[in-house]
Amino acid sequence: MSDDKNQPQATVIKKYANRRLYNTATSTYVTLDDLSLMVKNGQDFLVYDAKTGEDITRSVLTQIIFEEENKGTQNLLPINFLRKLIRFYGDQMQGFVPGYLDFSLENLTKEQDKIRKQMVDGMGLGQMSMPGNLAGMEEHAKRNMAMFNDAMKMFNPFAAMMPGAMAEPTPPPAQPVSSQAASKDDLQALKDQLAAMQQKVDNIGR
Repeated sequence: MSDDKNQPQATVIKKYANRRLYNTATSTYVTLDDLSLMVKNGQDFLVYDAKTGEDITRSVLTQIIFEEENKGTQNLLPINFLRKLIRFYGDQMQGFVPGYLDFSLENLTKEQDKIRKQMVDGMGLGQMSMPGNLAGMEEHAKRNMAMFNDAMKMFNPFAAMMPGAMAEPTPPPAQPVSSQAASKDDLQALKDQLAAMQQKVDNIGR
């Protein structure tokens, strides 16, 4: 049984009305660049409004990303990605996006050493190897999507019921002809309903 006392505690950062950030662990004022460096070094922190006590960590992290993107050195968020991400706000699929993005980045984090080695080896061999690196990244993204879909099937009954989503079930015991016909009609009606629902989702996405 793990001891929670051995787990590192997140540093508390307080944000004051003058927008200054105060690190309670070091008793010093810090900047967004300082917090960005803490994230890169694996140091967890929580940011609270000094007056209300509200947890504003999400907005501060978002602000850090905004500042990093505005530096213009090497953007991580392509314009097409940002457009697609904005389209998901208010969409029926919005609830699945955070889980998928977190899942994908977690897998990328786990495999980053291997990916770095592949990229370094490719650069050492010259430009001819770059398509291979891109193909490897594409294959990694496809694996992420497949793994995420498998995970979703475990708790999403509609995904499991979609045609082709799972292996064909074992045929049921023989039934009277009239009963078999009724079952087929019910199954077809269910498939038609699911197909119609999928079409609506696709139309909304477009």
